[in-house]
Amino acid sequence: MRHPILAANWKMHKTVGEATAFVARLLPRVEEARGVEIVLAVPFTVLERVGRSLEGSAVHLAAQNVHPEEQGAFTGEISPGMLADLGCRYAIVGHSERRVLFAETDDFVARKAAALLERDILPIVCVGESLEDREAKRTWDVLGAQIQGSLARVPDELAGEIVIAYEPVWAIGTGRTATPEIAQEAHAFIRDRLANRFGAAGAQIRIQYGGSVNPENVYALMQQPDIDGALVGGASLDPEAFARIVAFESQGSVQ
Repeated sequence: MRHPILAANWKMHKTVGEATAFVARLLPRVEEARGVEIVLAVPFTVLERVGRSLEGSAVHLAAQNVHPEEQGAFTGEISPGMLADLGCRYAIVGHSERRVLFAETDDFVARKAAALLERDILPIVCVGESLEDREAKRTWDVLGAQIQGSLARVPDELAGEIVIAYEPVWAIGTGRTATPEIAQEAHAFIRDRLANRFGAAGAQIRIQYGGSVNPENVYALMQQPDIDGALVGGASLDPEAFARIVAFESQGSVQ
C-alpha cells in the first residue's frame, strides 16, 4: 500500500522569522494526522532553522532544488552533501519553473535525482505538460519523454525511494485545477510508464498531484486511485490552510 505524501513548496517565500513562526503554528495543527507523510520544502536560507524547529516532529524537511555535483566551481549552487548535512529527507527536482525559467533538461534532472539517492535523500521528481502541449494533444508524448529521461539514472533497486509529482503547468499558480478525472487520467498514464520502466516496483512509486491544490479541492483529488498526495504551492504558505489540506487527506487515509 502506498503511503500518501503531502509536500508544501514555499518557492521563494519566507524569511527565517516567518518560517519559524509558520512551523510553530503548523505543528500543533498536524500532530494528530495519521496515515499521511508531511513534508516542508523551504528556501535554502531557512533550511537549517526550519530543520531545528521540526526536530522531534513527524514533519520532514525538504529542499526545493540541488546541484548534482558534490563540490566544485558552481557559484551559488548547493550540493546533495550539503542538504544531507542539514537533515533533508527530500528534495524537489525538475519543477516546471526550473525547467522553463532555467532551461533544465531531463538529463540534468536525472543527474540530480541519482545524486540525491546516493546521499539517501529522496527525490520528488516533477513532470507535467504546458497548456500549449495539452491543447495540441501532446500531453502523453511530453509526460512519456519526461518520465523516461528524468528517471534514466535511477537504479531499479531504488525505484521505491522516488516520488513523482505530476504538475500540469497550466494549473500552477493560475487558480485552474485539473478536474479529479483529468488528474487521474494523467496519473494512470504515469503509473503505466513507471511499470514499463521499473516493473512491479512501479506500482509502489507514489505520484503526487500539483496544481493549485487547496483545502476545497484536495479531498476529491485524493480520492482518485492513482493520486497519492499533493505538492502544494500557494496554499502551503498559510499554516491554517496547509493544516486543513493535511487534515482532509489524513481523514481520507483512515477511512
